[in-house]
This record gives sequence, C-alpha cells and structure tokens, in this order.
Amino acid sequence: MTTKSAAAAARATVYGYPRQGAHRELKKAIEGYWKGRVTADALRATAAELRRTNWRQLAGAGLDEVPTGDFSYYDHVLDTTVMVGAIPDRHRDAVAADPLDGYFAMARGTQDVAPLEMTKWFDTNYHYLVPELGPDTVFTANSAKQVGELTEALALGLTARPVLVGPVTYLLLAKPAPGVAAGFDPLTLLDRLLPVYAEVLADLRAAGAAWVQLDEPALVQDRTPAELGAAARAYRALGALTDRPQLLIASYFDRLGDALPVLADAPVEGLALDFTEAAAANLDALAAVGGLPGKRLVAGVVNGRNIWVNDLEKSLATLGTLLGLADRVDVSASCSLLHVPLDAAAERDIEPQILRWLAFARQKTAELVTLAKGLTHGTGAITAELAAARADLASRANSPVTHDPAVRARTAAVTEADAHRSQPYAARAAAQRAHLGLPLLPTTTIGSFPQTDELRTARADLRARRIDTAGYEERIKAEIQEVLAFQEKAGVDVLVHGEPERNDMVQYFAEQLTGYLATRHGWVQSYGTRCVRPPILAGDVSRPEPMTVRWTAYAQSLTDRPVKGMLTGPVTMLAWSFVRDDQPLGDTARQVALALRDEVTDLEAAGTSVIQVDEPALRETLPLRATDRPAYLAWATEAFRITTSGVRPDTQIHTHMCYAEFGDIVQAIDDLDADVISLEAARSHMQVARELAAHGYPREAGPGVYDIHSPRVPSAQEAADLLRTGLEAIPAHRLWVNPDCGLKTRGWPETRASLENLVAAARTVRGELPAS
Repeated sequence: MTTKSAAAAARATVYGYPRQGAHRELKKAIEGYWKGRVTADALRATAAELRRTNWRQLAGAGLDEVPTGDFSYYDHVLDTTVMVGAIPDRHRDAVAADPLDGYFAMARGTQDVAPLEMTKWFDTNYHYLVPELGPDTVFTANSAKQVGELTEALALGLTARPVLVGPVTYLLLAKPAPGVAAGFDPLTLLDRLLPVYAEVLADLRAAGAAWVQLDEPALVQDRTPAELGAAARAYRALGALTDRPQLLIASYFDRLGDALPVLADAPVEGLALDFTEAAAANLDALAAVGGLPGKRLVAGVVNGRNIWVNDLEKSLATLGTLLGLADRVDVSASCSLLHVPLDAAAERDIEPQILRWLAFARQKTAELVTLAKGLTHGTGAITAELAAARADLASRANSPVTHDPAVRARTAAVTEADAHRSQPYAARAAAQRAHLGLPLLPTTTIGSFPQTDELRTARADLRARRIDTAGYEERIKAEIQEVLAFQEKAGVDVLVHGEPERNDMVQYFAEQLTGYLATRHGWVQSYGTRCVRPPILAGDVSRPEPMTVRWTAYAQSLTDRPVKGMLTGPVTMLAWSFVRDDQPLGDTARQVALALRDEVTDLEAAGTSVIQVDEPALRETLPLRATDRPAYLAWATEAFRITTSGVRPDTQIHTHMCYAEFGDIVQAIDDLDADVISLEAARSHMQVARELAAHGYPREAGPGVYDIHSPRVPSAQEAADLLRTGLEAIPAHRLWVNPDCGLKTRGWPETRASLENLVAAARTVRGELPAS
C-alpha cells in the first residue's frame, strides 16, 4: 500500500463507547440514587469520572478524536428530547422542579404519570425512549449537557467531537403524542426543529467544537421521496449556517441506498459510512456518485456490533479503495461501541486461544489505531499486527470448536414436515380447551418473577463455593414454592415457576448448549440500568441433556393448575448473543431450533401441557431494508416451527414478544403458528391488538396490560380499561390477560399488587361478558 503524506495522516476515532464502566459503576450509582442511598451530587461525580476514564482510555490507546455527548444516564434519544425541549406535557412540571428526577420520570414513569414508550433501536437489542410530538410541540434549545461534556473533554487536552442524534432521525423515530389525531407525521415539524439544532451547533462551536457529528441511521431504512427531500432540506439549511462547527453526518447498520447521493450533495464537510459486510454496497454506491471530493470520509470498517477480531488485511484493502474517493479518509468502527462489552482481556475463564478470536471495545479501539497507522504509513508499519490477525483468523476457521459433523448431519436431514404441527390450529384449539379447561380471559404471566438480592447472593455463593449444590437447590425450591403459592392465592390461571435458577433468559440456555461461550464481565446496556451479558455463539450447537425439565416438573408437582414450560426461542438465542459470522444465520438458527426441539418434547413427556417459546427478538432482527426481509422471515419462522412442531395437538404452544414495532411482522407472527402469543401493549395503548385484528390473526393473543419496565402499579381499573380496549379488536374466547413482559427486574411488593390488580381486572371484565 502506498504511504500517505503526513499532512493527510489517517485519524482513528469512534462514535461512542460503553457507558456503564468496567464494574457497572453507573448502573449501581443510578439505582442507588433511585433508592435514596446515593445523592444527586454523588451520581453526577460518578458519571463525570466514568466519562474521564473513557476519554483517557481512548486517547491513551491512540485515538486522535474522542466522542462526547454519547454518555447517558438512561438513553441518548431521551437526551435529545431534553436537548430540543420536547418534554411531554405530563412531565413538564417534574422536569421544571428537578431536571434529574424529571428525566428519570420520563424514562420510568411514576405512580401517577406514565413514562415514554420504549422500543428497540433499529435492529439492535438496545432500547430507546420514543419522542412524543404533536402539531403544538414547541422546541427550545437546551445544550447544557452537550456543551458541558465537550468542555470536560477539552479540559483534558483532548480533541473532541460532540455526537448528536440528527434532526431527521429524531423526527422519524418519534410518534404522535397521546391525544394527537391519527395521521400526524412528526416529520412535518422539521422546519420548526432546525433552528433549535442551529442554536445547539452555535453553542458547541462557541465552546470549542471543531466538528460535530449528527447521526442519521434512519436514512439506511427504506425512505420515501418526501423523507429524502426532508433530509436534503435539513442539511442544506444546517450547512448554510455561518455560526457552526464542521459537520460530519453519520449513518450505520446498513447501506444508505437512495440517501447516499442526498448526503453526498449536502453542503457539509464530512460523511461517516458503514463499510462492514452488512453495508458493503456503500462502497460501490459512493464510487457511483463520484465520491466525496473536498470532504472528509470516516470509514466504519471494524464491526461495532459483534465481537470477532477484524480481518485487518480486508479492511486495509477497503480503506485503500476509499482513498481515491474523498479528500481524506479516517478510520472508525461501523457504529457506536455501546453495543459490545468493554474489554476481552478481563475474561479469565475463556481458553486463551479462543480469547484471541475476540475483540471487545478496547480491542476494537486498538484495531482502529492499527488500521489508521497502516493506512498512513503502509503495511510495512504494521507487519506484526497483520501476522497476528491472520493467525487468529486461521485458528478460528480450523478449530474443532466451530465444527461438529453430527450437528451438521442432523441439520441437513430436516424435512418440511419437521416444521409443521400435526393438526391445523382449529383442531388444536379444541383439543387444548378440552385438556386445559381454562376460563374466558385466562390470566398468566410471561415467565420470570423478581430476581431478589437473596437469589443473586445464593447464585454468587454457589459460584464461590460458600454453599454447596444441595444448599443452593433448597433455596431454589423454596423460591418456586413461594412463587406458586402467590399465584394460586392471587387466582392466576396458568402458572409459571418464576425462573429463580436462571441468570438470564439467553445465557442460562447458552451455558447448557454446546457451541456457546459465556463471559464473566461482558456486560452490554440493553436499556437504562438494565445490562446483559450476551453469550458468544462460536460453534455448532447441540443439547447434551435436558435444561429446564427438572425445575418445571418440580413446580408442576406442587399444583393442579397448569405450569408453563419456559424456553427462549432460536431467533432470540441468536439475536441476543454475539453470533458467529462464518456461516449463514439461517443455518445457525436451524441448529439451535433442533436443540430446543429436544427440550420441548422432553417437557411434554414430563407432563407439561403449556410450553412458551419466547421470541422477543423476531422484530428486532428484521432487516432494515424491505428487500432483505423475506429471506430472513422465512428462516426465522421456520426455526420457531422446527422448535415447536414435535408436540401433540393438545399441548399448547405460547410465544412472547415485547418492545418492538409489531405492525411490520404481523404476517410473520401468523406464520409462527403458535397457539397463543403475548405481546407488549400497555405503553402503546393496545396498538398491537388493533394490528392483529386488521391482519385477521386467527389465534389467541395476550396484549399486555401491565407495563413492567416502570415501577408504577397499574390499578385494577386501568388494567380493565386496557382489556376492554383489547376486546374491541380480539374476541373474548381468544384474549389472554398478562403483563407486557417478565417480572425479573421488578420488586416483590409492586409485583404482588400489580398481578392482584391484573387478576381483579380479568374477573371484572369477564363478568361483563354476555352469557354464552
């Protein structure tokens, strides 16, 4: 590779970095604040120290430019809502009285005020708070957070680039506020919003920002000519400002398509594009528009969403091609590193050779610095790094960990019949009604019950050998007994055992399946203070022995009411893991489905009559471009049916989905052929019930009436009102009553009160139904 001149030396940067800290310090501080054990000043001090640690870590690794503004107490979209003054009316008094408490009230709600709706950030497992806008929304600039964090970074002597959610993406992510007439399009507020962005940009320039990054990931989705026109208008307006920093417009997660020429023509100084495999078409598209003459290109060549080491030689080849397409080319990850854990070096339990296959945020930062060095000085300057990467890639490709001939033979032998139940739904429904004998509007929960400090302590004590297995299992049995006794007393119809033995709905299964690796410190933010440790799917998958049968059977032995078997579905097992990238996702999904099919049939053989296979990630993993969706949905729905189609007609199969936009996948939900589906609906006011009805969905459904991501307790009247709304779309003989999601993150007092109100609501509404 030709060496670049020193004047055009490539710079390494990132768009964002993990927020929680090496030991989840932010989570602990925020939850301590909520409980009154941590003061607001102490919380702010913890946050400031975490920001300083991140920036110093990035600069110390060799990054030339660090991001600011990506840090958040809860969610960066909510931060944007605060920045533009779009506070919902119901939260304005709280925000005015105490901005920090008001901020958390918007995220979590209070007993008297509902929070903002929450949904998935594009096709990731990160959740954002949905802006609520209407024709009367008045925007006002509040750049205090953005300016404050920039000032902190500059005070450390660092080159810093503020990162903001762009105005077009912000409006495209928004929804009409409650009470706003149907059909209102938040994008019509663009001309009202742009002056606020202009004010923020001016404030950042005055504070010392040379560049500001405006993230526009919504433009990688299919967009109408009107939406693309709005993007062109927005950046003509912002580009024409005289009092502003240089502007870098960033996109990620997929190819830009028709939006690329719009942004390339905009009067801004730079674009940041994704050039990983998911968005490889950006390279040809950029060449087709004549590149970016006179502009900066930040090339995302290191995958910011997965944890495998980078193919440095392939990335350098891409970067070399890009050199002729822009005035200067800098190097970055494909998206914010928010989506990966902090440091693979902290993992002491993974075999050292396998550990060399992995790159978390710190390792990805080192890769970026290496690539920038190679792009600037040529491959001779990074000979050792290239050789090490080449060896790591070969080690992974040739490892027996990644290939199991027996698994591959079984997968290849799957037939069409393996993906279909033995009888159609109508016949199954009749058999299940006769077998289960449930009332109209049957009540149930989604699976998990509160994971108390005592349970976490027992699990930690077992790992540390402070208690033996027998002592731990007695604690689990006692918890199951308590959970069942409460449900029976409350009057729940279909029970769950509460999952006290499970650390996480994916990790628990991953630890018992071949092909998966578990981490000890690989935490990733899912929403707010909720962090998860996604397992690593490194090889072929099989189930050596039953995973859930023992505890489910134990629970069923304690009651005459049906107890649901609880499994996580194949798509979610992939989506909430760091999945292998060396074979098609559909092949991996089929392997997981066959392993889970064995578990489903064993549960049925042990006497479980209701089995729930959760697929909350089905919508989340939906490709961002419509042309890519049919192939995905074909293998995703097939994998679910392979998992669930080996049971008798009178065994009832449930599934569950939450916190996503379901309207895009109603046909896929139908194609799952589950007997019952439960879905999040409380925050969205039963929107999904109307979507199912409009589709003509023929099976049973439980749109949630209890928002479990808020600490507030819904009244029986509130739950009954939601049920009545649900009955307007779904007939009583097909409507279930349940919370939005599992109760793992809630406390026992609010769980008891909420479920008692849920059962009371079901009884009330059941009593209002006409006699059959």
